[in-house]
Amino acid sequence: MMQLGHVLYKTTNLKLAVETFRKKGFRVEFGSNSKPHNALIYFSEGPYIELLEKAPIARWKLSLLRLLRKAKVAERLEQWEKADEGFFEICLETYENNFKRVEEVLVQHKQSFFVTQSKRLDPQNRQLRWKLLFPYELQLPFMMTYFNIDPKPADFVHPNGIRKIKSVRYSFDSELSRIFRLICTDSLLELNEKKTAIQVFYTT
Repeated sequence: MMQLGHVLYKTTNLKLAVETFRKKGFRVEFGSNSKPHNALIYFSEGPYIELLEKAPIARWKLSLLRLLRKAKVAERLEQWEKADEGFFEICLETYENNFKRVEEVLVQHKQSFFVTQSKRLDPQNRQLRWKLLFPYELQLPFMMTYFNIDPKPADFVHPNGIRKIKSVRYSFDSELSRIFRLICTDSLLELNEKKTAIQVFYTT
């Protein structure tokens, strides 16, 4: 149903993080040309990495979410702001243009959620569009539909020889594991019930 879409890496200085990953031999591009809040490390196949300096939403929109009784969504985004440096979150992804099957699972298990749309103009002037689903349960990862335009480079190997993400070790609450496994069975994810930092492993 869903697969691992990307892994989020928190930084307090986006430009510095981009420089650091480039020195490690990764090709990194900013999310946009004008005042970017994120940067991306794409691979030709599989999940990618998103470097994030701050939550991709204005403060007034967070307040609006609370007024619209979407406080849990605002809380998740604020947690992104406060996250420590490093990998801190994952996003699940579907190639379908909606979340119908996921919504059925969440409703069945009495889990509330919020669906919205997003877009951005990337450095290649491609208008990328996608949909987002935010579970109110913060232990469940957020989800997205795949971009309307595929931004991944074809048959690409990073200067350091890395071709793709091999696996991601992810800490997960065992009480929610049944819901998670109904939504996602991606073999790239190694679920760990112990509270540990997210670890990313690569294939050369």
